[in-house]
Amino acid sequence: MTTIALQDWTHSPAITVGQNELRRLTTAALTDISNEPDHVDFLLYELDRATIVDDAMLPPDVIRLGSIVRYRSATTEERTIKLVLPVEAEQPQGYRLSVTSMHGAALLGLCPNKTLSWLSPDGKADHVEVMKVTNARGH
Repeated sequence: MTTIALQDWTHSPAITVGQNELRRLTTAALTDISNEPDHVDFLLYELDRATIVDDAMLPPDVIRLGSIVRYRSATTEERTIKLVLPVEAEQPQGYRLSVTSMHGAALLGLCPNKTLSWLSPDGKADHVEVMKVTNARGH
């Protein structure tokens, strides 16, 4: 069992989301029926606490839709994923992760060397630690 220190709880790293992407993410959260409601609520919570900036002002290493991310967590081995909308997560490429999943929502807006910790709805501790982020030029 993984534990979370009180400091991890109370000091969630700041996250940044682009203004246009905020609209897409909110729509995805409110219309996604494929995930658990608690997962969608977690995404909405993360969006609510995010700093919203013009999309052109997003730093190049901030995780957003389309980012390729290498991360590790308390519940999975190190993995590399592409953060996508729920409809794109069901395509055959297994490395896609929906932004409405718990890990997808937790990764959103983070940058390398940042960790976000939380308790899942069933009371288990989890976290994501970002190791590397790659974004396409122009995003």
